[in-house]
Amino acid sequence: MSGSVYGKLFRVSTWGESHGPGIGVVIDGCPAGLKLNSGDIQKFLDRRKPGQSRYTTQRKESDEVEILSGVMEGLTTGAPISLLIRNSNQRSGDYDALADLYRPGHADYTYSVKYGVRDHRGGGRSSGRETIGRVAAGAVAAKLLAELGIQVTAFAKAIGPVTLHEDEYDFSQIEKNPFRMPDSVHIRQVEDYLQEVSAARDSVGGIIECRADGCPAGLGDPVFDKLDAELAKAVMSIGAVKGVEIGDGFSCASATGFTDNDMFRSGENGKVIKATNHAGGILGGISDGSCIILRAAVKPTPSIAREQNTVTKDGEETTISIKGRHDPIIVPRAVVVVESMVSIVLADALLNGASARVDYLRKIWER
Repeated sequence: MSGSVYGKLFRVSTWGESHGPGIGVVIDGCPAGLKLNSGDIQKFLDRRKPGQSRYTTQRKESDEVEILSGVMEGLTTGAPISLLIRNSNQRSGDYDALADLYRPGHADYTYSVKYGVRDHRGGGRSSGRETIGRVAAGAVAAKLLAELGIQVTAFAKAIGPVTLHEDEYDFSQIEKNPFRMPDSVHIRQVEDYLQEVSAARDSVGGIIECRADGCPAGLGDPVFDKLDAELAKAVMSIGAVKGVEIGDGFSCASATGFTDNDMFRSGENGKVIKATNHAGGILGGISDGSCIILRAAVKPTPSIAREQNTVTKDGEETTISIKGRHDPIIVPRAVVVVESMVSIVLADALLNGASARVDYLRKIWER
């Protein structure tokens, strides 16, 4: 099974299954001399782990990270960084009845067609638990970005029909509510809606917005390796994400050129700035120095208790009602996953960009 590696210089390789002994990641290409300890990574994992509220799966996992290599005395050595998070609360028996059924909205059927075998215990590599490795790697990437003053922040912009407008954002509220929304006013609406949907044994989706502040102009490469293309690929690789937009995204289709264009101005010390940011911080596939803005559409949790029609692996029609421990909404825990993937892309772009110009190389190598 290929497809578990991302990046060119900052390379991330995830491994493990939802109901196996553990989940992990190997990060190759992280520069030496970066201050890093398990606490830096644990902060990210704690934002993703299950059982945080009644709106997430009640699977009890501590999700404690173990650094196996690549760090010595609190500094990265330049060697591959290997991180392990052990599974300790699997209940594989919850999935025995699903071994011969295809769950609607899951990858059961497509994995069976492609590989001829599938891990029915939570979906194996298609499980949301696979994202633990991404988040651990994202913590390392975020630490590297912070060295250059780059801050990546993700949050829930919308949950079901409840959508926040930009003028309502209060980033101080993101970690103060179970939905990770930058707002305290609309939380009651979200709770009421979730209770209504949960009573119907159903689930909810939403939109995650991610912002990267402090990125220099010049990240990304033209044509196939555009920064927005890499961001879209990385975020779309998250299992629950069904759409990605940069800046104004799909609303550009109803705009005119005059209203959509970001006009340039001269800032302090003659620095080029934009009057607006409809482009979301990327022009021609290259960062323009303004805030990079990305949004991801997250689908409702496919594992629901409501009865659905399906078929067995032999093609026999039947019904299914999924039991077990599942999130009624994926969005709050997926926030840090989106943030991590954006951080990984930007870290890789920074390292790649270091070789874009001769004068950059002179700054590094001239004596």
